[in-house]
Amino acid sequence: MQKPFVVLGAVAAAALTIHAAGAPAPTLASRIDAVMARPAFRHAIFGVEFLSLDTGRSIYTHNADTFFVPGSTTKLVTMGSALELLGKDYRFHTRVYRTGEIGADGTLHGDLVLVASGDPNLSGRIRPGDTLAFENMDHSYGGPDSHGLDGDPLRVVREFAGQVASHGVKRIDGRVIVDASLYAEGERDGGTGFVVSPIMINDNAVDVRVTPGATGAPATLAISPVTAYTRFVNQTVTGTPGSASTIDIGSDVAAGDGTRTITVVGNVPADAKPAMWAYRVPTPSRYAEIALAEALHERGIVAAARLNEDKPDLTKAAAAYTPANLVAEHVSPPYGEEVKITLKVSQNLHATATPYLLGAVLAHKGTPEAGFGEMRKFLETTGADVTGASQSDGAGADAHFTPAFMTAYLAFMAKQKDGPFFHDALPVLGKDGTLFNIQTGSPAAGHVFAKTGTYEVEDLLHHQMMVTGKGMAGYMTTADGRHLAFAAYINNLEVKDADAVTEVAGQALGEIAAAAYDAKPPAARR
Repeated sequence: MQKPFVVLGAVAAAALTIHAAGAPAPTLASRIDAVMARPAFRHAIFGVEFLSLDTGRSIYTHNADTFFVPGSTTKLVTMGSALELLGKDYRFHTRVYRTGEIGADGTLHGDLVLVASGDPNLSGRIRPGDTLAFENMDHSYGGPDSHGLDGDPLRVVREFAGQVASHGVKRIDGRVIVDASLYAEGERDGGTGFVVSPIMINDNAVDVRVTPGATGAPATLAISPVTAYTRFVNQTVTGTPGSASTIDIGSDVAAGDGTRTITVVGNVPADAKPAMWAYRVPTPSRYAEIALAEALHERGIVAAARLNEDKPDLTKAAAAYTPANLVAEHVSPPYGEEVKITLKVSQNLHATATPYLLGAVLAHKGTPEAGFGEMRKFLETTGADVTGASQSDGAGADAHFTPAFMTAYLAFMAKQKDGPFFHDALPVLGKDGTLFNIQTGSPAAGHVFAKTGTYEVEDLLHHQMMVTGKGMAGYMTTADGRHLAFAAYINNLEVKDADAVTEVAGQALGEIAAAAYDAKPPAARR
């Protein structure tokens, strides 16, 4: 079988920019056409549009009015809409209330209730100066390029416990409860499989760092955060160098109190790099209840999470949500920081939860239908042709866009007061986020700010991967100072394996984006 064409960032970029001395620079059209003409793409379909933000005119189009599977470029629409609807300075207020009085001996005669606000960053991302940190390969995706963040994943939970203690609470004779009624808990995001919930501790993940041991010995599993919610049984084995990595969950058993026992099985090659692997928490509200009860114990407060089968009357509890009963509160960094996190690392859980959040906050109905209703009203104000957009998922598992819609939408966003922030929240070609490894040697590296997207399925017939959707969309400033919005998609591309998705499709889209950086611009083409 012929080996798929592999694009090497620096080499390919150099090939685009080298031309005979004194000869005119290649046109944008000729560069893009050369990429699309490669044998690797003979069965694929491309959709591309470059739009001048200076003149409002298209400078290149190819299938621009055709629907494409956009992958996670969908997050541009989800998070940009939320940025405009909520505002860059919107903050989540996650509060803890008591439902009874605190006696002279420090006993709380009632329950302690953490009311979920939808804040997606109750995690170790928080940094001084009201900022949120990220790593280029988010822990939710895992792998050897993911290392996890340095911060304490239970930082906010422990802060809650400290504030409760400061109110003189020494014992709770009721229950520790999480009120997750802002919107429904239980759906899984379509990209990484994490459970959507208005309470998100460490992105509803338990991080497992897998390090090979000696050949024949178990691998080492480093768990973070460590709580009573999960107990991991290590049945892995370290295989010979070069053997296949097959780490997986052998079993996941729920106890009556809602805690989980997870058996990790599989082989780790002896020469493998340490790699991140994340356990998807099945019931985030229960996870948070147990974590908070344990944090209270660390402060010397005797408390217990509610019994798993004990369903609290949240309507009755809500009557106690008054300033007088407030015993702890966490105020998030401004919402603009959350937009940055979701766009830079393509955080699927955050994006999937966003329509639920918009529905709850703006329409007072925490359903994705209500959230998309708010998004639709906003999108109709942008001037983009909304008939060129179809979306039922915040992260990109169920969406179709035309390149023309996407560039018109991006042009609108560029003109808004928070447009510069939206621009800077995007991954940077060859530098950071999901573009850190794309076209690193190109002259355009550092000048293209864009969201990537991938949607792929396994082709069992050929033991390969079918890339049903691969995209890149965003902004650039060209070498001669022109400002462009662009959207580029490849659909229906067969590649040999998951690594080749980036090598073939990702680098090709990077080349197309980079082509506009120093190419001679053509006349508009339809």
